[in-house]
Amino acid sequence: MRISLRMILLSVLIVSFTKIDAQEPNMEKIKQGDSLQSGEEKVITVNLYYTGKNGSARKFVEEMESSGTVTAIRNESGNLRYEYFISISDPETVLLIDSWSSQEAIDIHHTSPMMKTIATLREKYDLHMKVERYIKDEGFRVKDDEFIRH
Repeated sequence: MRISLRMILLSVLIVSFTKIDAQEPNMEKIKQGDSLQSGEEKVITVNLYYTGKNGSARKFVEEMESSGTVTAIRNESGNLRYEYFISISDPETVLLIDSWSSQEAIDIHHTSPMMKTIATLREKYDLHMKVERYIKDEGFRVKDDEFIRH
């Protein structure tokens, strides 16, 4: 079962990266075979798993949405995606997929007033976190695209 869930998550991430490309036509893309030059950055996606008790993770998301914090983050320069998902296998866990155009954009976000709000709400709902970080890799398309149903 774990392999199936990981494959589903991988598929979601691949589709998400494709979706980001479609939604951000002005975003500079690194083509297959290109190498990063000094100072160039790739899209960074951070998956944050918020886990609580008695529905606290969902309440956290609801307050993030109702307070306008999510909208403010989505409007920040460099934010490409900020979206929550409920886990099927663990209803006490919420996944946040948070994508940024560069590390610099993430660093600026981390100094924004929204971070204080997020930290306060995490404490309020007693959430624990697991974090995964991914850098967009265009190379998958050559070998894996035949397995993706568009």
